[in-house]
Amino acid sequence: MAGKFVDEDALKDYTRKIWSFKQGEMVSMMIHLGDRLGIYQALDGAGAVSAADLAEKTGYHSRWLLEWLKNQAAAEILEYHDGERFELTEVGSRVMAEDDSLQFAAGAFGGPTDPSVIDKLADAFNTGLGLSYEDLGPSSAHGTERMLGPWTKYGLPKIVPALPGLEDRLSGHAAIADVGCGAGLAIATLAELYPNSQCHGYDPSSHAIEIANRKITDRGLSNLEFHVAGGEELPTEPAYDFIITFDCMHDMTRPDTVIAAIRKAIKPDGIWLIKDIKSYGDFQIDRKNPFLAMMYGFSVTACMSSALSTADGLGLGTLGFHPEVVAEMTREGGFSQCIKHDFDDPSNFYYEVRI
Repeated sequence: MAGKFVDEDALKDYTRKIWSFKQGEMVSMMIHLGDRLGIYQALDGAGAVSAADLAEKTGYHSRWLLEWLKNQAAAEILEYHDGERFELTEVGSRVMAEDDSLQFAAGAFGGPTDPSVIDKLADAFNTGLGLSYEDLGPSSAHGTERMLGPWTKYGLPKIVPALPGLEDRLSGHAAIADVGCGAGLAIATLAELYPNSQCHGYDPSSHAIEIANRKITDRGLSNLEFHVAGGEELPTEPAYDFIITFDCMHDMTRPDTVIAAIRKAIKPDGIWLIKDIKSYGDFQIDRKNPFLAMMYGFSVTACMSSALSTADGLGLGTLGFHPEVVAEMTREGGFSQCIKHDFDDPSNFYYEVRI
């Protein structure tokens, strides 16, 4: 209310905090450009370089590079040296340039969101209906893989041997399904690790499956095939020894229906491995997560939006498939065993589910 006393120091602090979010938006866009254009890779191991040096190495215009370099130095992503030289340190390279590193983060920064998507999200606040991953388009499919890929490539070779009997089973002639496979990185990794097994990926996003299909050709994987289909469309008879659902159950409109389909499609002695966001179903506990605001931002723009993209959607959202919900829904879906694992993943729980 106009004229009401306001603590000026508190006002300045609050204003600074709000503008810091806008600064973060701009820095995020610059990180996306650096990753998209391969600039971080060009800086990797190059030491302190000038914009002209970087232009010679990349073929990009020096003036544009200089402005980008100054942005990155101002954000303390790059180190600044006298004489207009900038450096990506070894630590910085691990996070920004090495996309096979577990710490790689640059791929998580997507480009500017399509204005039409923002308009539809705004409409969702009126209609209650969100956008599916198909609606979000190809950039969403690509960005999700870039963000989640490093842990998938690192984790799977460690997780499979940790589940009793699974390594030997997959080394034979097993059938594996990835439900909600996205761009197919996890199932392609399994197809490479276990060439004797037949691997199938299912996802309702045609954009994601288009990216996934390239992996078959690029990696020469004759034991892998993809389907533009949701989990509801799994075989109705026991077909799979091993089923995975990674980072997707909370995105689904009807995870209960998918769980029922998985129950029919898995063999009696099969294993279903769920990977989902580490949350506790209690906002006070979840507030200890320093990235909680980011998680809820993901939920509004993607996860909950997808989970509410049909009128009967349950709308779990990013943090909604927590241990209590997982245990209840798997039990109601006909599974008797649900063991929670951590596997030293800072962001996710893993659930070993059996009939």
